[in-house]
Amino acid sequence: MTSSEVPLRDAATVLLLRDGREGLEVFMLRRNLASDFVGGAYVFPGGAVDPADRADDLEGICLGRSDAEASARLGIDGGGLAFWVAAIRESFEEAGVLLACHRDGTIVRLDDPVTIERFERHRKAVDTGDRRLAEICEEEGLCLAVDGMHYFGHWITPEGAPRRYDTRFFLAAAPAAQTPLHDDHEVIANLWVRPDDALARHRAGQYEMLPPTMASLRAVARFATTAEALGAAREIVDVPTILPRVIADDGGLRIVLPGDAEYGDAGASDAAGARPLADQPWPDMAERSRWALAQSARPDDR
Repeated sequence: MTSSEVPLRDAATVLLLRDGREGLEVFMLRRNLASDFVGGAYVFPGGAVDPADRADDLEGICLGRSDAEASARLGIDGGGLAFWVAAIRESFEEAGVLLACHRDGTIVRLDDPVTIERFERHRKAVDTGDRRLAEICEEEGLCLAVDGMHYFGHWITPEGAPRRYDTRFFLAAAPAAQTPLHDDHEVIANLWVRPDDALARHRAGQYEMLPPTMASLRAVARFATTAEALGAAREIVDVPTILPRVIADDGGLRIVLPGDAEYGDAGASDAAGARPLADQPWPDMAERSRWALAQSARPDDR
């Protein structure tokens, strides 16, 4: 396919946060080394929005946010709630973390053997497509806790990549009574890590990460607690679209970001409103990040 023929797929990802002994921590997964897409990279739970995430019956089990409200928050005409649903589903499939609550608003607990075993079956059924997440919620008397997930980032895969995603980033507090566990299929490792430590390991060559991941880590690194980070995200009113570009130089191919001198004056054909990172309203998102495509050779889907 030419660049213009590669479909742009909707996607969603969520940064799960908790308060560790030495400060704020974020949950990360390492993608399978054999994956044909960002293999080996450290990412947050997330992936493409599936058709099932757009089902009409989902609004009734989403606590505290209607599709109209979600769509307005994302700046789209409709279907916005599907991004929240997709992020919750992917977190459940990849990490075993279910951002869902009982009708009284209390987050579901997965901390006893019987419940863990039952929800592990639910997880596999959703992952294989045998059951929809809505069916699990109906059976268990749960609602999806979309009210606790806050939208803070919007990245689009550069033109020229073999796969392209229009990805919305969310923040949420990790449920205290749930233990994340990677699926050993799409992802092969998981960890809780301080954002600054993750970035330091990337600089040391220990963690492969992509620009949206690094920018998101920098964004949350300035906060001491989960409450502070979620409070700041809750106040955001304008989330800019970031569409990196691929350019060629003497070293091969690399990514440049809006606001970089090399980015040029050409507008983004499918990222209306894209603007320089320096204009972003959320702290520290303006810090530059680089990705050498010659080293990674795979596009971003997180």
